[in-house]
Amino acid sequence: MRTTIAKIIISLSLLLVLIGLAGIALSAAPSKAVKTSPTATPPISPARTVMLITIDAPITPVVAEYIIRSIDTAEKDDAEAIIIQLNTPGGLVDSTNEIIMKMMSSAVPTVVYVAPSGGRAASAGVFITLAANIAAMAPTTHIGAASPVQMQGEMDKTMSKKVTNDLAAMIRGIAEKRGRNAKWAEEAVRKSVSITETEALKLGVIDLIASDITTLVKKIDGRTVDVVLGKRTIKTADAVVKEHPMGLRYKLLGIISNPNIAYILMILGFYGLYFELSNPGAIFPGVAGAICLILAFYALQTLPINYAGLMLIVLAIILFIAEAFITSHGVLGIGGVVAMLFGSLMLIDSPDPSLRISWVVIIPVVAASSLLFIITVTVAVRAQRSRVDTGKEGLIGMHAEARTDVNGDGQVFLRGEYWNARSDEHIAKGEKVTVVAVEGLRLTVKKQG
Repeated sequence: MRTTIAKIIISLSLLLVLIGLAGIALSAAPSKAVKTSPTATPPISPARTVMLITIDAPITPVVAEYIIRSIDTAEKDDAEAIIIQLNTPGGLVDSTNEIIMKMMSSAVPTVVYVAPSGGRAASAGVFITLAANIAAMAPTTHIGAASPVQMQGEMDKTMSKKVTNDLAAMIRGIAEKRGRNAKWAEEAVRKSVSITETEALKLGVIDLIASDITTLVKKIDGRTVDVVLGKRTIKTADAVVKEHPMGLRYKLLGIISNPNIAYILMILGFYGLYFELSNPGAIFPGVAGAICLILAFYALQTLPINYAGLMLIVLAIILFIAEAFITSHGVLGIGGVVAMLFGSLMLIDSPDPSLRISWVVIIPVVAASSLLFIITVTVAVRAQRSRVDTGKEGLIGMHAEARTDVNGDGQVFLRGEYWNARSDEHIAKGEKVTVVAVEGLRLTVKKQG
């Protein structure tokens, strides 16, 4: 037992070292600067810059951290503005709040540009768009249905009403602060209304429509906005657009935070730790399982988790193991399959499809998990229960042939070897016998019957 615990500790230590090295290696890619003006005229020295970041994903803690750090970088570089090109189906309330608070306290003008064509700013995206100093949209985009996902998942009517009222007041305050249509903003929360870019411009929800980034940069030139330090006039006529990509670190964290990936990592983590504890000394399954579980738990804490679903998955694994030890005629195994299926469905409790686990992932994982655990554990238990066939114990029960009369003492032929033997009964030469005990180099035999 101590050896097993020591190996687990070593595996976790290796894991921490790997994570530390990965954190150092996975640094963000360098920024790229692109001149917006089509002419060959050299930029003014020092060149004015506009930072550009692109969000094409649900609003999660990873995305929130990326936006917040990008705004910090824009302030440090004294950029004229930061453009957030946004295309999102929605996201989490906590992450949305963090982004809005940072935008409201930013010393650099913030511009949210809903793009590309066909994109949308739904749910949490509405809050972020309205919180910008300048809100813009590309042609054939839409905005609305502002009901960000709650970490608690489904709520009763009373709690739902409280949350709706809170969000309605929040979005109304944001719209009034930025001088936008507060009435429509509140309806986006209460009635989930959605509008196109032309309707948004007509209703005063956004400030302008731009076909691309170059056009947007030209249109925001000369506009005066309120930032945390007071009024500021944006000067982007000759500005250089500096792209600030998400970088490998944020991309990997974003992939891990995908509900489907998090779910698969969790299952693989259970596999790894189970196989390590079943076969102490293998090391690799334990290390791999620990890594997968830690990554899964990181992702799951950013998602609206239903802990009843998580417990059902753990129960399913316990039932799979119990099936091999208890004769239940398949009842425990079937119970495990049902528990894992419902646990998988309940694990991510969110009305937002982008934050739920896909059936395409659940069905193969449940089927493979059920089959793998039942077969693996059953084979292992049968192997432990099978008769020993090596050493002295392995000789007991084997059949041999008497090469002499065995009347008290004699010899038998077993496995190509002659053995001294004894018996409490008379055994004639040539008779078949069965080994019943082993004492040193002498066998105790009896007539085969």
